[in-house]
Amino acid sequence: MDELTKQACELLERLIATPSISREETAAADLLFTQMEQWGLQPQRKGNNIWALSPYFDELRQTILLNAHIDTVKPVATWTKDPFTPQWEGDRLYGLGANDCGGGLVSLLTVFRLQAEDYRLQTRDYNLVFLASCEEEVSGKSGIEMVLPLLPRIDVAIVGEPTGMQPAVAEKGLMVIDGYAHGVSGHAARNEGVNAIYEALDDLVWLRDYRFDKVSPLLGPTKMTVTVIEAGTQHNVVPDTLHFILDVRTNENHRNEDVYEFLCKNMKHCELKARSFRLHSSAISLDHPLIKRCVAMGLKPFGSPTLSDQALMSFPSFKLGPGESSRSHSADEYICRSEIAAAIEKYLEILEVRGKR
Repeated sequence: MDELTKQACELLERLIATPSISREETAAADLLFTQMEQWGLQPQRKGNNIWALSPYFDELRQTILLNAHIDTVKPVATWTKDPFTPQWEGDRLYGLGANDCGGGLVSLLTVFRLQAEDYRLQTRDYNLVFLASCEEEVSGKSGIEMVLPLLPRIDVAIVGEPTGMQPAVAEKGLMVIDGYAHGVSGHAARNEGVNAIYEALDDLVWLRDYRFDKVSPLLGPTKMTVTVIEAGTQHNVVPDTLHFILDVRTNENHRNEDVYEFLCKNMKHCELKARSFRLHSSAISLDHPLIKRCVAMGLKPFGSPTLSDQALMSFPSFKLGPGESSRSHSADEYICRSEIAAAIEKYLEILEVRGKR
């Protein structure tokens, strides 16, 4: 296990040193594909998505997908270290993407590699598929959404996002909405025109104060937050347009389409336009055998407020990975070697015995 952890960390170091910001993952995908080839895993590729099937794949068995993403966000300005230079400080490995979600990626790949080399796979009741997807951080069309139709039928997925190795059995969906208010321009000194800012005020206050009534025991309430407002050109001109962006996080009780329709009906002056409805809330039953296995191991299911590629999966899935969500997208992001070692052990324990559904 020490040697496997060492190799996983070495691969993660190389990935950190290979910038892979969303939609710019080609070099990292090349690196990962070559390494998987060298390990004899027979990888396949579509765009910057890399995947492989277990060598004893049998269409009559159920199939578990092991998924993590290779892309990262852009580094924030407050990094005190070089985000693209892997740096060890004791147990911690610093670098962009180390926590989100390089640790989960190399841990799941190590488990897939071990299982692929295990002759007992011939007699087990499930297949494994490993998928390193791209464009997760931007929910891009060339990411997992493009590659899922190329995979065999998937029965359940383990997504290696940082969860402290506790199973996130539900996650909120996301809907981004653009709002527009219209007025009439005029000279501010003569009190002319119709101020688009004032036109939007009642609607913005309503969006601030409204509370959805269907609260999820795992995910809490559906929430919405105005995050951007743009209006006006200069101090002496009454603005004739206002644009705002509304971030909506839906729980499993609300479909994005229904929330959008409800919001539109309650706007007095503003026009709303949703960018997409595709990123729905997701959940897996607590009675699923893999979740029961996690609970039997002492792990604690919870609901996650953050979005992942689960939103684009049509089959049951849950997040389970090393690291902490609070470190993601932050300066001086890191993962611990001990967390990667523990993750490999836990993944192997979860997959060793899997009850029939």
